[in-house]
Amino acid sequence: MKPFDLFLAVVVMLIWGVNFVVAKFGLAELPAILLMAMRFGAVALLLLPFVQIPRGRLKRIALLSLSLGTVHYAFMFTGMARLDAGTTAILTQLQVPFSAAVAAVIYGERLGWVRGLGMAVAFAGVAIMMGEPRLTADLLAVGFVMFAGMVWALANIQIKALGPVDGFSLNAYLGLFAAPQLLITSLALESGQREALAQADWSAVIFAVLYMAVMVQIVSYAIWYRLLRLYPVNQVMPVTLLCPVLGVLAGVVLLGETLTWPAVIGGAATLAGVGIIVLWRPAAPAKPDA
Repeated sequence: MKPFDLFLAVVVMLIWGVNFVVAKFGLAELPAILLMAMRFGAVALLLLPFVQIPRGRLKRIALLSLSLGTVHYAFMFTGMARLDAGTTAILTQLQVPFSAAVAAVIYGERLGWVRGLGMAVAFAGVAIMMGEPRLTADLLAVGFVMFAGMVWALANIQIKALGPVDGFSLNAYLGLFAAPQLLITSLALESGQREALAQADWSAVIFAVLYMAVMVQIVSYAIWYRLLRLYPVNQVMPVTLLCPVLGVLAGVVLLGETLTWPAVIGGAATLAGVGIIVLWRPAAPAKPDA
């Protein structure tokens, strides 16, 4: 990877890592699902005037908006509202072993004992983190984030079935479909929206929504999709291991979150397991002699 492109990849990881902290600013003001409705609504408003309609794919994008847009983000951010930013950054990495398991079951991809070991190490790390009293006190929030990771892995099957589609168009129409779904879900499952809207620090809300919509969903993914077009996936994906590290550091520096030994050891084990899955490549089969 060229030095400038590597720099861009690190910038993307910084954007994603800091996003865990920025999201906490918004979650301190508004209910989680309502905040996500605003995020997706902002993405739709910003992108729709500039993208083409992905004709022939709207039905599939609508179904994807239900799983990836509504279910994934509703569970992810409801759990994040009750957890530290750093803890959430590490737990979201379970998307990787979930994705490996889904690929093995659905597509018959060979897992191998090395990746199986990586999955075991990753989940063992989460088990160690459960020794942290703050997590033990809110296992439901941990379960929400882990479930969101599983939904994300399953949603990748839908993304793969979409075929080639412009990333901006996909984000725009995901936003268009997901925003009203999330708003209805918020009205059905959350409470106190009117009071929260009246009492919110709107500078924090607007900053959080615009950061998540513009920096994360538009800017960072534009860079990321370009890198994926330029380089093999196995060159780009290892950089994602920086994201949870930067997320933890951002939580400590910007929010004053504390690190305990169960969190450090468990988090390191989880990242090690994810690293094994991301970095390991099976040897190519030997070519038969002519």
